[in-house]
Amino acid sequence: MDTVMAIRLDDHAKGRARRLAEFGFVVFACDMYGNGVAGNRERVMARIMELRNDPAKLCQRARAGIDALASQPQVDGRIAAVGYCFGGMTVLELARGGIDLAGVISVHGSLGTSRPAQPGLVKAKILVCHGALDPHVPMTHVSAFVEEMNRAGADWQLIVYGGAVHGFTHEAGPFVPGVAYHAQSDARSAAAMQSFVVELFGWNANAG
Repeated sequence: MDTVMAIRLDDHAKGRARRLAEFGFVVFACDMYGNGVAGNRERVMARIMELRNDPAKLCQRARAGIDALASQPQVDGRIAAVGYCFGGMTVLELARGGIDLAGVISVHGSLGTSRPAQPGLVKAKILVCHGALDPHVPMTHVSAFVEEMNRAGADWQLIVYGGAVHGFTHEAGPFVPGVAYHAQSDARSAAAMQSFVVELFGWNANAG
């Protein structure tokens, strides 16, 4: 069965994982933070900075989640990874590192990296869903990402949603500057994800 790993285990990630599971996927939601971190903003931000500065450690943690998913009897080897915010950055680092996934989807994730993708190394197809007004990931970062992916020869696509800032799929917050729910972009990114999954797996959720 086609499988998806959702990165970052909080209520938002759990809800998104359940939504994917309802489509018929085997889904594994991976806690990238560790025990006692999720739910405490100061600890979360400290862990994000720690892992952002150490892409190898970040990918090692994410690979452990992928290995756990791949070991399940329902999984047939076709795996994609989906990440929101920090999780979006994580799945892009996996792709940059050459992990053998069918695809990765980053939704309002950070696009910068200290370890740019090298030509010919990226195996996973990439979908990025980004808010045009995101102050945390400005368009200069978007342009740099485009140049990076083109240099690497990756199979990538980027959708920019007008009117959306950071965290545009988070209905319940966090309520911090530069982060806000945007229903239209949430719905459009969900549709884009479904189309991308059809491309990856040749499977349509609407078909049952």
